[in-house]
Amino acid sequence: MSIVEIPNAEKVASFDVDVQNTFTPVCPDELPVAGGDSIAGELNRQAAFAAYRIGSKDAHSPQSVWVATEDKPQFSEVEGYENVDIRWNLHAVPGTKGFELIDGLPRPAEYDFFVWKGVEPDLHPYGACYHDFADKISTGVIEFLQVKGVDTVLVGGLATDYCVKLTALQLRKAGFRVILNLAATKGIAEETVNAAIKEMQSAGVEIISSVADLKVM
Repeated sequence: MSIVEIPNAEKVASFDVDVQNTFTPVCPDELPVAGGDSIAGELNRQAAFAAYRIGSKDAHSPQSVWVATEDKPQFSEVEGYENVDIRWNLHAVPGTKGFELIDGLPRPAEYDFFVWKGVEPDLHPYGACYHDFADKISTGVIEFLQVKGVDTVLVGGLATDYCVKLTALQLRKAGFRVILNLAATKGIAEETVNAAIKEMQSAGVEIISSVADLKVM
């Protein structure tokens, strides 16, 4: 890939999307993504280009309406709720190992802005910029970036084909320049990852293979 120029750090934010053990082989009974526990180093290198580091976490109740069961398995549709689409294995429950960020990342309180999402039992957002599917209830991250004068957001996290994709698309829609760092993200399946990358590119998201592709203007 060609070199991508970015502005000085004060105009740049780095976003670690849902980089939790729940999405890694550390928690094989939740929603493990192959290699999900290996991206901390690249996320830290990415953050060195930014004045602001943003993070997000899923934070789900065991009583959530979308929790898969033997009778209603994962990926089956959930009807009757505006902000839940399909069932998932229970994951990212506060207080569990899965809820924690992967080894090598800062603690949430050490970020400049942090989002917890999906706290209500009838909410299961994917993107980190809004609590709802209609993009009406802001998590505050867009407003934070606007107030700080950020125009470019470097994005990595888990998983490429779900929460990372939706977060990148929400940021683009809000008017930010968005750069997806492939070395700082892992996805569930090659087919859906490739489709997600094409969708993001169509929306104007720029793709880099790693921070080696970045050059400060």
